Amino acid sequence: MSLSEAARAVRENAYAPYSRFKVGAALRTPSGAVHVGCNVENVAYPEGTCAEAGAIAAMIAAGETEIAEIYVIADSPHPVPPCGGCRQKLFEFARNGAPVTLATLDGQELQTTVGALLPGAFATTHMENT
Repeated sequence: MSLSEAARAVRENAYAPYSRFKVGAALRTPSGAVHVGCNVENVAYPEGTCAEAGAIAAMIAAGETEIAEIYVIADSPHPVPPCGGCRQKLFEFARNGAPVTLATLDGQELQTTVGALLPGAFATTHMENT
């Protein structure tokens, strides 16, 4: 199954009764494994989970720690980028050049990279004492 198909399929499982804005994410690790996630809303709004975070959690639960590429899909007029928190989460587990595809249900796709999504990312080098 392609990342596109996996993200599209898991998007259908999203729990979005408040916004009705379903998002699906699928990531591939260097081993070739695919992990998926969908957004899960909560009536206490900031307590929800983004699709990208869900896919990362599934990857970690499976014992892997590196994202080779990721695909995110939503029902939107334009491809929707990850929120700021998810951009930082992607940066934690992917190299700057890792491909990111942002897509809509009608087939629009925007190709970018993790580094392009989060220039100036906070990294472990910021915590080193000199």
